[in-house]
Amino acid sequence: MLAWALPLTLIVPNVWLDFTEHYTLLSCLNNIVTPMGIYLLVVSCCSKIGRTVLWSIPLMIYAAFQIVLMFLYGENIIAIDMFLNVATTNFGEATRLLGSLPAAILTVCAIYLPVIAGGIVMCKRKMRLDRAMMVRIRRLGVPILIAGVALYGACELTDSEYRAERQLFPLNVMYNTCKAVQRGVATSHFKDTSADFRFNAADTHPADAREVYVLIIGETSRADNWQLLGYDRPTNPRLSQRDDIIVYPKAVTQSNTTHKSVPLILSAATVENYDTAIYNSKGVLAAFNEAGYATAFISNQARNHSFIDHLGEEAQQVTFITADGREHLDSELLPVLQQRITEAKGKLFVVLHTYGNHFCYRDRYPRNHAFFTQDDNTDAERYNRSDLMNAYDNSIRETDLMLEAVITMLERCECPAAMLYFSDHGEDIFDDDRGRFLHSSPVPTYYQIHVPMLMWLSPQYVAEYPEQTAAAHAHSNCDVASNDAALPTMLALAGIRCDSVDYTRALASPSYIERPRIYLNDYNEAIPLARSGLRECDLQLLHNHQISHF
Repeated sequence: MLAWALPLTLIVPNVWLDFTEHYTLLSCLNNIVTPMGIYLLVVSCCSKIGRTVLWSIPLMIYAAFQIVLMFLYGENIIAIDMFLNVATTNFGEATRLLGSLPAAILTVCAIYLPVIAGGIVMCKRKMRLDRAMMVRIRRLGVPILIAGVALYGACELTDSEYRAERQLFPLNVMYNTCKAVQRGVATSHFKDTSADFRFNAADTHPADAREVYVLIIGETSRADNWQLLGYDRPTNPRLSQRDDIIVYPKAVTQSNTTHKSVPLILSAATVENYDTAIYNSKGVLAAFNEAGYATAFISNQARNHSFIDHLGEEAQQVTFITADGREHLDSELLPVLQQRITEAKGKLFVVLHTYGNHFCYRDRYPRNHAFFTQDDNTDAERYNRSDLMNAYDNSIRETDLMLEAVITMLERCECPAAMLYFSDHGEDIFDDDRGRFLHSSPVPTYYQIHVPMLMWLSPQYVAEYPEQTAAAHAHSNCDVASNDAALPTMLALAGIRCDSVDYTRALASPSYIERPRIYLNDYNEAIPLARSGLRECDLQLLHNHQISHF
């Protein structure tokens, strides 16, 4: 029984993927036949079946991870970015997510724990397969593998886009694991590979002027739940009362993963050159340093040795309020920001990296700030969407409160000041019959890429820099790639000129140019957004909001 159970349980993800992925008939058959042939031959090669089972545990982990992913997203293989997400996610966040997926956990336990337990028992009892059984399994495995090889050849001949390392499980996941390790190693050497990079930044504003600029990076906030962007619930009760907020309703992120979206925001890399430039260039904080600014990076996320940490550490003052090991509300960033503003006598640039609207949503705001109720049930299940949405909308209200507090601080400075806010990516919350939840899926959705983006300029800034102010307003209804616009927009607002920066990407520049929609996929390939895997329903939603996907 164990000899047959092992290959059958390992092939479960392959069968599932054949129903969810857009494979051709030949690639679907190859995805089952080739691995099954290999599994059967492996079982037939060693009489110690218990040992074979235990040596197969890494494959079971891959299979279990894939099944959990299917419960979460309903499709797609385990991506490179998914491995990097796991490596850069704090333990508490991961356990809360798994705890909210009881069906997925029970399913993988029911499939693989009995097989593993059987393997342990077989090892302890030193039980073996008899030779006749091994021969029967081998006689079945050999022709199946031969058929698989033939199917693979047919796929290569008939489908020019077929690539086994992307469409054959678990080979594709093994390949993605290797790529994730390579990227992790390259990231660890970032400070060495970027050491010689210079922006050659020059400040064109008066040298002795007092100016303050704040870039706020939101987390997991989607545009559809912002009152400022047409949502029918009061999620922005403070900002919606102001008449000095510039909103960019057509902002779209170029990555639905934090560990790529935020580096695109902070660094000089673009989606077109990301795979090389991200390792060899510095970020917006370094540019402001060169221009003579005091700089600060204040984060409500845990250190994870990613590009975000490296780029944030280019600031002169670096604060991770999570250094005490506890979770904090974003409002706890405010006293640190106020301290930096008070200490700086001249020009100041600050990056705030928030925890925003990340799951578990209920933990993103104090209990006495719960405006929408019921919001207590945190189960990541479709039946629970009402509670999840109430909690999510409450977290947006908390972001609204924080942004209003930042604006108030900057108003008190009584000097040219600006604040730019947008989210790194959005979020799925069981919005349609796909049953998608969270973000960072290998294939994005409309809800993951349409993000809120807004700007505030102080009265003193508006008076002294009318050209940048007029440009910021003039481009409010343009197609915007938030990651692409961040660095050049902040530099343009501050009047910092860098030879290597393309100011046609800056919203505060009269020369701003709308560009084709580009998405950075799992393999760090810059592809047209329309080819990113968006479904017809996603494209229709973009069309409904007058957002181009070309």
